[in-house]
Amino acid sequence: MSNVNINRSVTDTFYRYKMPRIIAKVEGKGNGIKTVIENMPAVAKSLQRPPTYPTKYFGCELGAQTQFDLKNERFIVNGAHDASKLQDLLDGFIKRFVLCEECDNPETFLTVRAKKNEILSRCIACGHQSNIDMRHKLTTFMVKNPPENPEYTGSTTTPNKNKEKEDKKKEKGGKKGKKEVNGDAKQNGEEDDAGSPVEDIPGELTAADDDWGDTSAAAVAARQAALTDAAKSLALNDDLEKTQQERMNIMYDYIKTRETSGECSSAKAGADIVGEAERLDVKEKVPLLLVELLFDENILVQIKKYRNLLLRFTHENKKSQKYLLGGLEQLIGNVHHDILVPKVAHVLKLLYDLDVLEEEVLLEWGSKISKKYVDKVVAKEIHDKAQPFIKWLQEAESESSEEDEDDSDIEITYDERAPVGVVKTAAPAAKQDDEEDDFDIDAI
Repeated sequence: MSNVNINRSVTDTFYRYKMPRIIAKVEGKGNGIKTVIENMPAVAKSLQRPPTYPTKYFGCELGAQTQFDLKNERFIVNGAHDASKLQDLLDGFIKRFVLCEECDNPETFLTVRAKKNEILSRCIACGHQSNIDMRHKLTTFMVKNPPENPEYTGSTTTPNKNKEKEDKKKEKGGKKGKKEVNGDAKQNGEEDDAGSPVEDIPGELTAADDDWGDTSAAAVAARQAALTDAAKSLALNDDLEKTQQERMNIMYDYIKTRETSGECSSAKAGADIVGEAERLDVKEKVPLLLVELLFDENILVQIKKYRNLLLRFTHENKKSQKYLLGGLEQLIGNVHHDILVPKVAHVLKLLYDLDVLEEEVLLEWGSKISKKYVDKVVAKEIHDKAQPFIKWLQEAESESSEEDEDDSDIEITYDERAPVGVVKTAAPAAKQDDEEDDFDIDAI
């Protein structure tokens, strides 16, 4: 079995952090086809992570169901996936959940703090500690299924190696005022071998955290009742298991809160809104909510104000742009019909000029009237008002194509008697002026 560097961006053949290369076997056929990762336990052991974590990560990235048979050490991802593809995906898992962000070494251990919905990563190579980005879907699974092995806490002994010593101290009984670090009990203020007082290590699981192992309905209800409102918003939830409409409702409330406080135009709020949309897996549809919550009859001013926020969702994303157009149809046709219908062409041109909507998407929208968002009669009225702008786009595209053709028709002739570097070109025939005057889009 060949080994590869855990951090595959390191090409040093003598790099000491190695892991086995993934071995995958496809089983079954039809709807029952699945991929068994035969050496997942060995791979996970090299990464010092439970084998369920990378397996579940594959499922999140591939949009596939996963199965764990811990007794027989079978870790399965539904669908047919080759080993090289899984190996590339594993690099993403390693970067997010294994490598230290400070020194890039994989000597990190995780601490799950369920009450705060946090996962801490601590590097024993450089001592750096950081919070794992909780926006990835896998973190929900990790919080529900924390690592069973105790994490490294900075002691010079290997974790869980002082079993006999711990048992003896338990028999003698602990005195009041003592603190334990990896089984070594010390008096308050007593100095350790390095000469510094022993303190509580941030991020360590306390006795109160152990109560979270009880997942019965009564225990969950009791814990929820004990939380403050702020803590409840951070506590573990099952948002990703809800329907898309329920997740859109959560996103609606989130944006509305930011809009009410006047934060939506700031860069930080924009990044937070995108992060929440990615967490809820509704990013492409968020433009529908932005139109509803941020725009009214003063849309021409508001588009400029919220341009950066819109671009976070629509830039090079045609689906999001189509949802934005759908939201505009609803706003113009159903909410501010009399005021905004005459301004349709102005609204679309402004969004085009600000690069929020692309020409291809606008032309596709203008070619077909749909009743998906508004009544067909209203949709036709909106499209009729948009026609001057759509026609201008089509003519601009046609002129561009003609110019390209004209450039290709230029005839180049060479004169052997001419000085070196001089090229004679035959000018193309002059075009006749169009009978109709050019259409001025700014005069709409």
